[in-house]
Amino acid sequence: MLPFKSEDEFPLFRYSRAMHQGNGTTFSGFILLGLMVGSEQQMLIFALFLCMYLVTMVGNSLIILAIISDTHLHSPMYFFLANLSFTDICFTTTTVPKMLADIQSQNPSISFVGCLTQMYFFMLLVDLDNFLLAAMAYDRYIAICHPLHYAALLNPKRCALLVVIPWVISNLISALHLSLLSHLSFCDPRVVPHFFCDLEPILRLACSDTRINNLLILIVGGAVVFILFTFILVSYVLIGTAVLGVPSIKGKWKTFSTCGSHLSAVTLFYGSLAGVYFLPASSYSAERDKVAAIMYTVITPMMNPFIYSLRNKYMKRALRRLLSKKAFLWSW
Repeated sequence: MLPFKSEDEFPLFRYSRAMHQGNGTTFSGFILLGLMVGSEQQMLIFALFLCMYLVTMVGNSLIILAIISDTHLHSPMYFFLANLSFTDICFTTTTVPKMLADIQSQNPSISFVGCLTQMYFFMLLVDLDNFLLAAMAYDRYIAICHPLHYAALLNPKRCALLVVIPWVISNLISALHLSLLSHLSFCDPRVVPHFFCDLEPILRLACSDTRINNLLILIVGGAVVFILFTFILVSYVLIGTAVLGVPSIKGKWKTFSTCGSHLSAVTLFYGSLAGVYFLPASSYSAERDKVAAIMYTVITPMMNPFIYSLRNKYMKRALRRLLSKKAFLWSW
């Protein structure tokens, strides 16, 4: 249900209707109605998401700068964390600026090419997050279960491969989805009950057969998430087994506490992702989809800097040094 009394209060509906009734041409893009609100809530919602976006950008940028500037953080764990922070910056930037512009203008149209572009980078970055969380789980497994072989098993070349290969795979998956999507025809009105171009809501507007698209989501998308999540799960089972072998309670806690931040990030990311893609189609709800999407596109990238810095004394020390350097430079 729209937050307007009638369709005439929403300018894009008037525009779309005029396009159909006028010279016979049609609006070739989509209308994103995910977070369209009345004038009373417009500034509040805009300010809220703008603040969250700025916190995400500043927080993740500080994490990257702290890791680069502090030689004590030049290790595989922080290398993967810096890549995760970079991915989160790109991930949020793919959706939030467009959403903010739509809220401000109340004219949330997006061209077909723009929609495909947004969808490409969104799928690419979701898959990258999956791969990086799995790489970080592997890092914790090696550090706890095979500490003597840590430097050999996670040498710079292998760490680079654990980042480069996911970029290649994720790009191929995104390109495959878009190549199939670009051949579909879409019904009018092209109104998407979402705040960005996500694959599932867009496919629901297709007039042509989408069985291949849905099969690709199930096989390729499901395989990526299932394999990587299983890998993370198995890693933590092995870590838990190793921790149980530590003789003292204090030793157990100290060993397992190094995994706390990563476990929190995994729970937050996969929990919100499951709310969108892994519930039965019969239980589909546009409102539930929007809430879950906000969780993993806005909340999770914003929370990751806090998760990885507040409980990590090395990261806190690096951030203090970085901020003190910035404060010194600004004083000049």
